[in-house]
Amino acid sequence: MGAIVETGPVKLFVGMLAGDPARFTEAETLLVERYGAVDLSSEVLPFEYTEYYRAEMGEGLVRKFLSFERLIRPDELIDIKRTTNGMEEDFARRLAGGPARPVNLDPGYLALSKVVLATTKDYSHRVYLGKGIHAEVTLHFQRGRYEPWEWTYPDYRTEEYGRFFLGMRERLREQLRSPRR
Repeated sequence: MGAIVETGPVKLFVGMLAGDPARFTEAETLLVERYGAVDLSSEVLPFEYTEYYRAEMGEGLVRKFLSFERLIRPDELIDIKRTTNGMEEDFARRLAGGPARPVNLDPGYLALSKVVLATTKDYSHRVYLGKGIHAEVTLHFQRGRYEPWEWTYPDYRTEEYGRFFLGMRERLREQLRSPRR
């Protein structure tokens, strides 16, 4: 029988998707109020990988990632996903008349060995966490980089995302080595 051991802390990130990059500033303000300081931020990246979001979000979508300084326990992802869904609903109410979904906030966490995304959608490769939230291991660390699985979304397979996650991984390594943790 294996000993039960609590897992170590992981790095929270949120992938933001919108047709108007101004929404990123508004969303970041809300996220910082809730989860603390951002320690890494990606460039605004074009999002041209799927038509899935077009009907509810419009054309010309862009993506931006935020990584947060405060480390979390992996099980916090359940409440974080529920909170970001609530933030999306607030945006939609406040910005009525625009796209039905002005911003998409996708939280996840990065561990030294993997990148995990939270979702409300069940599927064969996803695990139910509780409270209506599932998780999937989207990338795994191997040979010095985060590698995709067969189910990994096309955008998460790109070099741009890979560089951002490697930067997050290095930041996490520094944080885990720090005596202040």
